[in-house]
Amino acid sequence: QVQLVESGGGLVQAGGSLRLSCADSKRTFSSYAAGWFRQAPGKEREFVASISRLALSTYYADSVKGRFTISRDNAKNTVYLQMSSLKPEDTAVYYCAAGASSNARGPLDYAYWGQGAQVTVSS
Repeated sequence: QVQLVESGGGLVQAGGSLRLSCADSKRTFSSYAAGWFRQAPGKEREFVASISRLALSTYYADSVKGRFTISRDNAKNTVYLQMSSLKPEDTAVYYCAAGASSNARGPLDYAYWGQGAQVTVSS
């Protein structure tokens, strides 16, 4: 079992940066690939980034490539999403998730989810 808790969300001006963290209190996160998704009001949940168990592979949505960086520290059972050059269209609730494969971009490919963290980017 995995129990994920996100932190680090908030309000930031366009062009600014935020770092989201996702910690697993059950200390089993290192056994899973991890992903970040986001959901804006009235929209479907969409893939943002993912990382393999040992951080050897990372994947990004085209909309965030070059601006966001996913990383993980398995000793701390934590996955991070560093977000830079933020845009108002990045405003959403961000969710971290754990699953079997990092090369997976659909929400159904991930079995465990955090509660979400609000990120609001003002123009």
